[in-house]
Amino acid sequence: MLITETAVPDVFRIDPEPLPDHRGRFYEAVRRGPLEAAVGHSVEVRQVHCTVSGRNVLRGLHATTLPPGQAKILTCVRGAALTMVVDMRVGSPGFGRYEAVRQDAPSGTALYLPDGIGLGYVALADDTCMNYLCTEEYVPGMVIDVDALDPELGLPWGLTGDPVRSARDAAAPSLRAAAAAGILPTYEDCLRVRTSVPAPPDRTRL
Repeated sequence: MLITETAVPDVFRIDPEPLPDHRGRFYEAVRRGPLEAAVGHSVEVRQVHCTVSGRNVLRGLHATTLPPGQAKILTCVRGAALTMVVDMRVGSPGFGRYEAVRQDAPSGTALYLPDGIGLGYVALADDTCMNYLCTEEYVPGMVIDVDALDPELGLPWGLTGDPVRSARDAAAPSLRAAAAAGILPTYEDCLRVRTSVPAPPDRTRL
């Protein structure tokens, strides 16, 4: 697999390298060793969940509070989605920076998002299923909402009509308003959490 850092600091794109044969193909979606080597700390999955969305459903932008935080690996396992990741860490050198990534089942492209990164996506096909591998279990009240259509962010959703959104997502504040309200995590806090996670072992010695 090919793991590359995106334009948003500490967010990594994971592109599998499929091995085709007459039966179909095989690929490794995520391998713990190379991922941990890229991000610089251990990654332990504690919860797995999925969303299923119809075409033109827009979810997000969502981040999580600290504590508990919740880093995640996101993959599209059915259908297709245009995914946006936004740096919401107050004080980050990349604050407000975004990356747009198309994810679909055939490509297997995944994204690793650390704490403090906002996530949103629009389904490009009916019955689109997104799979999350999360480092922490969900706790009620942990989700931070920011408007995915915030004009100041100007995310390139490519919408041709009004998206389908939850009432909560539609009422979410702008990134600037969320920062002013003090509900966003700081870059220092996110860095502290990341550096407190044990580094992966030196696998060259195993």
